[in-house]
Amino acid sequence: MATVDDKKIIFSMVGVSKSYQQNKQILKDIYLSFFYGAKIGIIGLNGSGKSTLASVLAGNEKFTVTEGKVEFEGENLLDLAIEERSRKGIFLGFQYPVEIPGVTMANFMKLAVNEHRKSRGEAPLSAAEYLKMMREKSAIVELDPKLTSRSVNEGFSGGEKKKNEIFQMAMLNPKLAILDETDSGLDIDALRIVATGVTRLHTAENATVVITHYQRLLDYIVPDYVHILYKGRIIYTGDKTLALKLEKEGYDWLINDYKEE
Repeated sequence: MATVDDKKIIFSMVGVSKSYQQNKQILKDIYLSFFYGAKIGIIGLNGSGKSTLASVLAGNEKFTVTEGKVEFEGENLLDLAIEERSRKGIFLGFQYPVEIPGVTMANFMKLAVNEHRKSRGEAPLSAAEYLKMMREKSAIVELDPKLTSRSVNEGFSGGEKKKNEIFQMAMLNPKLAILDETDSGLDIDALRIVATGVTRLHTAENATVVITHYQRLLDYIVPDYVHILYKGRIIYTGDKTLALKLEKEGYDWLINDYKEE
């Protein structure tokens, strides 16, 4: 079977900035690109712009880019609405997954999966095909099958909500997964299950971006590159050992050397 060239760029940001309220910048001249098969870690303190960066990628209308360009598989991402970005293969795992009362997880995901299939010119899944798929994907993150018959995230524990996010990721099989602080609020067992699920879903034909405060998630999802975001700007890039150094020494050695332009 043919595979995507792992040296081909899947995603790039060039000179991206985001401003609000009298031109106060929350993202500043971001340059970022990576290949198919890449696992990227983005680490930063609270207020550094991590969630804003994730929202820009996903297409949140409150976070429009004021400067620069963003391309996904050679296409201008900024021209695409949220739904179009999703159909193209972009997935955002939320830091705080929302509840959707009255809509069961099974029905919610069936609609999403079949909409994606429709956009690719594929027939919708039959009931039997969908149930088989749902069982297989829920097993990846050890999600209790009973949860799929309940309203989306309603009454779920923190760990169940995060497992549910990765279950959705498995069902949609995105080309680019952006995980915004997926590790927040997880105990060590839930963290292991969620991270293992993400790793199992990663292939040479997709890319994964892990946005986090802490190094611990990167023990399980080992990144090819780690980027440090500070005051809306990427100020340092390294390999997986950079995250370990931050865990041991903190951010002071970076921040003290950083001179804001």
